[in-house]
Amino acid sequence: MERKPIKRSKHIVILSREHHSGLLFCWKIRQGLKKEIASDRIQPYVAYFWEHHLQSHFREEEELLFGKVNDVLCDKALDQHRKIRAAIQQINSNPPTPELLNQLADAVDTHIRYEERELFPHLEKVLDEQDLIRIGTALAKSHADPELDNYPDAFWVR
Repeated sequence: MERKPIKRSKHIVILSREHHSGLLFCWKIRQGLKKEIASDRIQPYVAYFWEHHLQSHFREEEELLFGKVNDVLCDKALDQHRKIRAAIQQINSNPPTPELLNQLADAVDTHIRYEERELFPHLEKVLDEQDLIRIGTALAKSHADPELDNYPDAFWVR
């Protein structure tokens, strides 16, 4: 089944672009595991991506989107954020197993697809245009100079 590209509100498209980076994060972890790269070599990348990308992305979604709507769909996303944070904390606290890294990649992938396919279309319907404009303005200010994922150890290549 072929999926049509999702048309996203211009006010929250920045978050969708970050989701693309998140999917690449998952792909890189999976590629590293597929190439049998040691988990302790992948672990610093998880910490790097959390620190430079995912942590601020979660905070923006929670503050700018989920808090404005506060319904069961947002609750599901918040629960996914909590589980992903816990997995990252576990990975950063101990030498991770390949299974734990794979579980993290699966959780982030599932979460991003949920937001893109279900939550964001819902939010675009329930938030009024003025709210979307305010959200877009806040996102534009915080993303004036987006940081690239330029992690130096390309373990996913080998």
